[in-house]
Amino acid sequence: VQLQASGGGVVQAGGSLRLSCVASGTFSSINSIGWYRQAPGKQQRELVAIFGSSGNPAYPPSMKGRFTISRDSAKNTVFLQMNNLRPDDTAVYYCRAETSQRAAPYWGQGTKVTVSS
Repeated sequence: VQLQASGGGVVQAGGSLRLSCVASGTFSSINSIGWYRQAPGKQQRELVAIFGSSGNPAYPPSMKGRFTISRDSAKNTVFLQMNNLRPDDTAVYYCRAETSQRAAPYWGQGTKVTVSS
């Protein structure tokens, strides 16, 4: 599985962006797919939104309300709609997938989002 993320950019606080992640390969083997982000100076990536094994979207409490994950299965694409962006949303956003093919997850290359105040 290969993941190609796009859609990042520079936006003013309060603005919106929509990120896309195109998955290529054996899409039917994907058990979960979601978005993570890594803020500048932070070593860990945090979960933003995910389609888990149930197929339903799920969000950490801190991400509910402003972020919406969706997908177009016909195009093997997952989206992240981000609204009312804040400067602390500035990060590199990564697409991540878990498959039945291997234990380690697949990561996309990341797309950078910068929110200016």
